[in-house]
Amino acid sequence: MSPEIIERSPGAPHETPAAPDGLFPSPDEPPAPTLGALPLGARLILRCRKDWRAAAVAAFEPDTGRVVLSVASPSGHTYRVRRPPGSALSLDGPIPVLGEGTWRAAFARYDLRW
Repeated sequence: MSPEIIERSPGAPHETPAAPDGLFPSPDEPPAPTLGALPLGARLILRCRKDWRAAAVAAFEPDTGRVVLSVASPSGHTYRVRRPPGSALSLDGPIPVLGEGTWRAAFARYDLRW
């Protein structure tokens, strides 16, 4: 039995060649998530001056190029902040985090009823 020869058309894309050891190279790393990639209403953890707070994407301002976040205050109120859409997010499991540091240590409790 002879091996079957498979030909491809000249316009077809070629596969990535294998390395000499027979392994294929890893795909490129996915780009880091950004604030502008989150959908409207998405929840995230935001670094404030002294602590970390829960926030949600409230709006996108195309004229200023900003993302508006609704932030929960420890007093029970909410306020809004604006950040650039290119702000890099880190992921703590499935939770998007905007800011540097350990958020679980200084997370502000904003509703004492629960």
